[in-house]
Amino acid sequence: MNPIDKNAARRAFNAAADDYDNFAVLQQEIAQRLLERLDYVVLTPRTVLDLGCGTGYALDDLTKRYRRARVLGLDFAEGMLTHARRRGHWLNRPRLICADMETLPLADDSIDLVVSNATLQWANGPDQVFGELMRILRPGGLLMFTTFGPDTLMELRAAWATADSGAHVSPFLDMHDIGDALVRAGFADPVMDVERMQVTYPNMRALMRDLKHIGANNALVERPRGMTGRRRFAAVEAAYETRRQDGRLPASWEVVHGHAWISQRKAQTQFDTGDGVAIPLSAIPRGSRGGLG
Repeated sequence: MNPIDKNAARRAFNAAADDYDNFAVLQQEIAQRLLERLDYVVLTPRTVLDLGCGTGYALDDLTKRYRRARVLGLDFAEGMLTHARRRGHWLNRPRLICADMETLPLADDSIDLVVSNATLQWANGPDQVFGELMRILRPGGLLMFTTFGPDTLMELRAAWATADSGAHVSPFLDMHDIGDALVRAGFADPVMDVERMQVTYPNMRALMRDLKHIGANNALVERPRGMTGRRRFAAVEAAYETRRQDGRLPASWEVVHGHAWISQRKAQTQFDTGDGVAIPLSAIPRGSRGGLG
């Protein structure tokens, strides 16, 4: 799996933060479907973490759904957290954390529920992040997430492949590989399923514009660094045009849904301090700390 350049990804999400909610229609729809699955979960969490909260779309639901819980929103892009601080309501404002999901500044056994929408694909492989989530989740805790599978943006990937062999579109893990990683990390009884969604565009440039406005730029370490020449870009557009249907170009999204529990027999590795939250305030701009002060 090609590694992600986290600095490049962070810059892209910071640049996209102000416009993100206007363009992230698909991500919001997926988030809504994820949250609806919580209706069937019997759990009364004390502490909830929205991992990769972005501008905080899911935080409104989580703070309302779990009124007595401490709700945390974590993202590695400060610009996104600037918008997330406005979420929730005065009785239950989310606490914000600026950090990378592969190195969580949270105590062992401090979280009861982790919700993560369209985020895990920005980890450099699932093992490190699932290991961190296993560490912070309490016995009996739940991880519920969405991410993207390998058929995501397959049309765009195939179009680029006709022009060169460079890595222009991020690779995505297969559902079964994600499930295997959950088992390796020690999660109990992971459940995975996939749904396929399609968005259509008038042309490829409109798709590229939308991806830019949600921060989904090419952030692979091995991405091409130079400017794409007009001739090469025209060749990619021409290849994509062969997929036009009913006057529109399709963009496929393979949405992976998953959840897994923490066994009640999980070994206790350190003293549980209750909420056990360590928040790196220095990483969040003063104006975007929300309820942290």
